[in-house]
Amino acid sequence: MADDSLKVDVSAGSTKGRLRWALVAGGGVLLLLAGVFAMVSLLGGNDEAGDPNTAAVQSTPELEKGNALYVPMPRPFLFNLPGPDRTFLVQIKVQLQVRGTDAQSAARKHIPLIEDTLLTTFSAAEVDQLKSKEGKEELRTQALLNVQNALQSITGQTQIERVLFTGFVMQ
Repeated sequence: MADDSLKVDVSAGSTKGRLRWALVAGGGVLLLLAGVFAMVSLLGGNDEAGDPNTAAVQSTPELEKGNALYVPMPRPFLFNLPGPDRTFLVQIKVQLQVRGTDAQSAARKHIPLIEDTLLTTFSAAEVDQLKSKEGKEELRTQALLNVQNALQSITGQTQIERVLFTGFVMQ
């Protein structure tokens, strides 16, 4: 029996020893992580404050750069285009790229004018033009110029940066 109690005590002692070592190791890991976090925080803060390039980027207002914002047209443009031997049905989905919230608001305010300008531009296109990639790019450029001119006459500023075709079907 003495041997049995001795075995229990030894195993109990080793369990307590393992538990102590686990606690010491866990505490050491926590201290190490806290030290690394403190060093990164201190060094990261000093680098940003001392670097003149970082300070210049932070002082630049967001509106000065102007985020690209998009104004979707409420419905796709659907029109017939007469060809040499048959009439084609064309559907174009459009979004406008603008810079800044003021330009976005102005574009949304003048959607009827923009829709009219785009529909006039699209329906004046030729079938052969819309069959090629270069022709579509030319149509997109012409649409941009026409929309910019129409809005320029009303707002006094060029509000639209790009006309994007997000859908293009010709049957």
